Amino acid sequence: MINKQRLFNRLLQLGEIGKQESGGITRLAFTPEDRAAKNLVASFMKEAGLSVREDAVGNIIGRLEGRNPEAPVLLTGSHIDSVYNGGIFDGALGIIGGIEVLQTMKEQGIETEHPIEVYAFNDEEGARFSYSMLGSRGVIGTLRPEDLELKDKEGISIAAIMKAQGLDPALIRCAARIKGSIKAFVELHIEQGKVLESNNQSVGIVTGIVNELWLKCTFKGEAGHAGTTPMAMRHDALVAASEFIQAVEREARQTGTTVATVGKLNVLPGGINIIPGTVELTLDLRDLNQAVSDQVEDSIFREGKRICRERSLEMRTEVLQRIPPSLCSEEFQRAAKDAFDKLGLKPFYLPSGAGHDAMQLVNICPIGMIFIRSKDGISHNPAEWSSPDDCANGANVLYHTLLRLDSLDEEESKQFSSIACS
Repeated sequence: MINKQRLFNRLLQLGEIGKQESGGITRLAFTPEDRAAKNLVASFMKEAGLSVREDAVGNIIGRLEGRNPEAPVLLTGSHIDSVYNGGIFDGALGIIGGIEVLQTMKEQGIETEHPIEVYAFNDEEGARFSYSMLGSRGVIGTLRPEDLELKDKEGISIAAIMKAQGLDPALIRCAARIKGSIKAFVELHIEQGKVLESNNQSVGIVTGIVNELWLKCTFKGEAGHAGTTPMAMRHDALVAASEFIQAVEREARQTGTTVATVGKLNVLPGGINIIPGTVELTLDLRDLNQAVSDQVEDSIFREGKRICRERSLEMRTEVLQRIPPSLCSEEFQRAAKDAFDKLGLKPFYLPSGAGHDAMQLVNICPIGMIFIRSKDGISHNPAEWSSPDDCANGANVLYHTLLRLDSLDEEESKQFSSIACS
């Protein structure tokens, strides 16, 4: 069993970095607060007896060697950055929990066959540069030089701030891991929702991460004078958009699993006495089943076309992001169930409605996620809270899950390494 007090004390200690007067934390990527957090995490890794390095995209990695250093690596971890005025558990639990698990293994004299590494991923939230999962994109090799030209609100690019911190943007490929070099990645995280709490569950086994479809929809009508244009002669873009928003809710509700959100609305020209001529809105659509998501998307836009046809308007759609669902492997789910059984916990399964670094890693290795209960489902908020007991339960499930995955037979043994850099 892991050391509950040590785990929670480290979480609280890390939570002091970037702390605001509100009690929340702001720890954006590549800021002094971010660097201080990385230094503290590196010190925890060293205390745990791990070797520590920082890769080419700013991920901090602690490694516990296995009996076979050439075997595919088991990975765990999460992200070290935060949103503006966020909570102390989001991301941090997966890092501190991973360190605690490996320290416990070392203290108990357990030697695994596979090396195990804990990643403190850089810039998962994307709060500073509006570009999320930078560190995990680097690990799977999809981070591009042009991505590093994105700038924050001060006009500072990712590339410039990397150089200022001693990282070479030209070497980002050095952070990439070859497909097959990782046996599995398991991420411990707070749920950030109410499913576990509503079912009186401390810990849950995640079945997969839902897809993320982000769209920008523009309704083009005709602006006009609010006092002189009869109702029957109007082409009001806002009324059409309002009908469309109702269709979004109606179609998503019918499946029982889909969630759909219109989160931003821009009404133009925006005068109190002007009929809206243009409305821009965003649509966020998610489901664990891609076919269901596609069906809802089709239904929503059939309704959109009908609305525009009846009101003589035009509708344009731009895809901002389309990420497919990321399913957790059957091997992980079986290993996690075994862990629950060992600990006397009742297995409970649920999907993840939020995005995580694991949805990048799924492109090069099997993934798994373990959720712990979030008080009132609150996250990205100073009131974010998970109890010491729930944090410990999650870490203990991670401990036994990693040991079970380590014991699984390999089809063949090969030597793997990161991409060579010159």
